Amino acid sequence: MSGVKLRNVTKRYGQTQVIHGVDLEIGDGEFCVFVGPSGCGKSTLLRMVAGLEETTAGAIEIGDRDVTRLDPVERGVAMVFQTYALYPHMTVAENMGFGLKMNRHPKAEIAAKVAEASRILKLDDYLQRKPKALSGGQRQRVAIGRAIVRGPEVFLFDEPLSNLDAELRVEMRVEISRLHNEIGATMIYVTHDQVEAMTLADKIVVLRAGYIEQVGAPLDLYRDPDNKFVAGFIGSPAMNFLAGSSTGTGIGVPSLKQDVPAPITTPSMGVAVSLGIRPEHLQIDPKGATHTVDLTEALGGVSYSYLVAENGEKLVVEERGDERSEIGSKVGVRFDPARCMVFEEKTNQRIR
Repeated sequence: MSGVKLRNVTKRYGQTQVIHGVDLEIGDGEFCVFVGPSGCGKSTLLRMVAGLEETTAGAIEIGDRDVTRLDPVERGVAMVFQTYALYPHMTVAENMGFGLKMNRHPKAEIAAKVAEASRILKLDDYLQRKPKALSGGQRQRVAIGRAIVRGPEVFLFDEPLSNLDAELRVEMRVEISRLHNEIGATMIYVTHDQVEAMTLADKIVVLRAGYIEQVGAPLDLYRDPDNKFVAGFIGSPAMNFLAGSSTGTGIGVPSLKQDVPAPITTPSMGVAVSLGIRPEHLQIDPKGATHTVDLTEALGGVSYSYLVAENGEKLVVEERGDERSEIGSKVGVRFDPARCMVFEEKTNQRIR
């Protein structure tokens, strides 16, 4: 077994605490993604699992071993960093096998493991090239191959695609997903890009300010967020939030000039709330006049219209088909109230 367990894990730098009592269990063979805004503690938590950061309190287990105080080399992990960190004077094959060579593994064993990693990553045609003769995506595959040849129990990825252009990022997402399916190892992946998180993960851990906000499967977090932060962070474009208050029987939303039937437990009269609804659950009503079209983004099969209400609140609406709203026009919006989510403004927690 090579699952990972974090038990009440804490990290402090002097008097500053950056990780606050994290409890998490990652199953054997699971692809887990740590996601959150910059400074939320996701890379620090990953480095604690790797042993590159000391754990102030709590315990980290890999498989059936407590590795909290073990050196990185003893933990059975391999890490792929944002920078490729390849040796420029070595070939691809030499880069991939260098760690094993330094640990005095037999040449035949090194060659066999490099060949297997090369097959998995489709690097056979590049084994005798040096890094300067490779594209960014190929260099990142070499860095991943270097991790594979070590045969770790757990793979750790620290924003490995951040230095790649948009096309290569998509290509490498597919490569990493295919790699996980083929070798079936436990993988922990850090990113601030929620699209990467949604497309790669079996399990997403949403972090904010050193705390776990929610853990779950990608679509579970998308469809059933626990709070306003998770609802706004998971999904692209982000969920719309409209200010409102409870009328006792529903939700009054000034920017829509209407009350919305509450598809949830109705909060007490007068309680301030945010009504959340995703762009794809909204439709333009050309006969309405509650919003002005401020901007449209045409992306081919789908477009996004950015609307502004009379009170200044903004709304993003997804449009499909050939019809597109005109900038400056007055429109209304339609939606199914059952698609709405309601969050208490004071706590930002979901009202269910």
